[in-house]
Amino acid sequence: MKLLKIKYLRILLLAVKIAVGSSAAIFLAELLNLNFSASAGTITLLTLVMTKWETVRLSLARLVTFFISAFLGILIFTLIRSDWIAYGLYIFFTVMICELLDWRATLSVNAVIGSHFLTTAEWGMTFIVNELDLLLIGISLALLLNLFQNNRTEQKHLVQNMRNTEAQFKRLLRELADYLSEPGKDLKVWDETIALEKQMQKYLDEAYAYYSNTFHSHSQYYIDYFEMRLNQCHVLHNLHYEMKKMRQMPEQARVVSGYVYYLADHVTEKNMPQAQLDELHRLIAVMQKEDPLPTSREEFEGQAILYHVLLDLEDFLIFKKRFVDGLGERQKERYWI
Repeated sequence: MKLLKIKYLRILLLAVKIAVGSSAAIFLAELLNLNFSASAGTITLLTLVMTKWETVRLSLARLVTFFISAFLGILIFTLIRSDWIAYGLYIFFTVMICELLDWRATLSVNAVIGSHFLTTAEWGMTFIVNELDLLLIGISLALLLNLFQNNRTEQKHLVQNMRNTEAQFKRLLRELADYLSEPGKDLKVWDETIALEKQMQKYLDEAYAYYSNTFHSHSQYYIDYFEMRLNQCHVLHNLHYEMKKMRQMPEQARVVSGYVYYLADHVTEKNMPQAQLDELHRLIAVMQKEDPLPTSREEFEGQAILYHVLLDLEDFLIFKKRFVDGLGERQKERYWI
């Protein structure tokens, strides 16, 4: 229910900004007696659907491609008598240039400008200034309105996603520990892990959107966090796959199961994983020193896979350690203190 509420708030805010921005752009264009005033509203709409940072980058790109498009329009529509052929050539070269510059998002506005060439007899300085004014009104209002973002709610939503992620990781780890201690137990870890991987990708996309709608570099924190958890999710996926290959569960599996239970209790945002790594290395050293040699092929394979499980757990912890080590001082002050 809460997720739906946040989704509807996003849609409502976007709809309000587009409606207000588009109508205000048309009003300003008419106030300035500009031709094709409705196009100012269209430019505002096309720009507002982007995030805050995307709006800034797109606005600059549109200004650059505007002058290229204006030059192409004057050249082509002057040389070619047939308006429709001229428009086709104009679109062809505009698409080529925008694609080469990797600015495909600017095509829609350039196409609008091209359509104005079709209905205008003269393409002098007055026409170019008119088109530039329409563009400036559109992108200026979009830049202004995109300053209004529901970032506080979005941040709370991201934090809730983090808590949900940690709760699911704890549950999955405990289920894997149950499997090690009771191999015959029917588990749905495989399906749950796949579902969690998909959920992590959604959370990561939301973190990127939040980052793009703020001007704070420290908000990269959420991207790094969910990338770390997504990598850990891949480890759990591989770990369960390895465990399923065991035809005979070694005696040491119960010891490893106890460690996984211990590890599950420390899957938290602010945990420094060094203690868990030290305990894992101690466990590996003890098993290498004290475990009896296998007496059968099944025992050998089981022990080999069990050691592989321990190495997967090490990777699981290393991803968290890298995340912690990569935090800047500002991020630690903002999110950890």
